[in-house]
Amino acid sequence: MLANLSDRFYKWTKGWLIIVLFILDAFFGGFLLPLIQGMLQDGKGGVMPLDLMLFAPPEKIFGMIERYGEFNRPFYRNVELTVDIIYPIVYLFFFGLLISWLFQRGFASSSPMRKYNIMPLGAWFFDLFENIVIVILLSVFPSQPTAFAWILMLLTTVKWLFAGASILLILTGLVMAIKNKFRIQI
Repeated sequence: MLANLSDRFYKWTKGWLIIVLFILDAFFGGFLLPLIQGMLQDGKGGVMPLDLMLFAPPEKIFGMIERYGEFNRPFYRNVELTVDIIYPIVYLFFFGLLISWLFQRGFASSSPMRKYNIMPLGAWFFDLFENIVIVILLSVFPSQPTAFAWILMLLTTVKWLFAGASILLILTGLVMAIKNKFRIQI
C-alpha cells in the first residue's frame, strides 16, 4: 500500500501543482494560522495552540485550555474541525510532491531513497489524531482527562518528528538534485 502511494506521488508530481501547493502552504502558515493564533490570544500574552506545545505535560495543557477562556475554547475547537483539517492535507501534498520532484532529479529510479517521499503521510496521520484529541479536550473542559493529555503530548511529538524528517528529506533531495544538475562531486 505504501509503495502504491509513493508511486502515485511520483505520478502526480507537476511543477505547477507544487507551486500552487506552496502558495497555499504559505497562505496557511504565513497568514491564516498566525491570524488565528492572534485571535486565540485575545490580548493575553503567552497563549498558544496546543498543537505547537512540544513535550507539554497534562498540567500545562489544561492550564492553557483554561487560559483560552469561554469564548476561545469553542473558537479553537471549530478551527481544529475546519482549518486544521484542510491545512494538513495541503502540507501533505506540498511536502510529498516536492520531495518526489526533488528525488526524481536527485536519485536514480532504482534508489531505495525514493520510497521516502511518503514521509509527510506520517505527519498528516498523527496531525489528524492530534486534532481529534484536542477537540475532545476542549469539548470536555473543565473535566481534565489526564490520559488524553498524555496522548496529545505523544501525538504532537510524533507529528513534529515526521514533519522534521520531511524537511530533512527536502533538503537532501535539493542537495542531490543540485549535485546531479551541475555534476558537483560531494
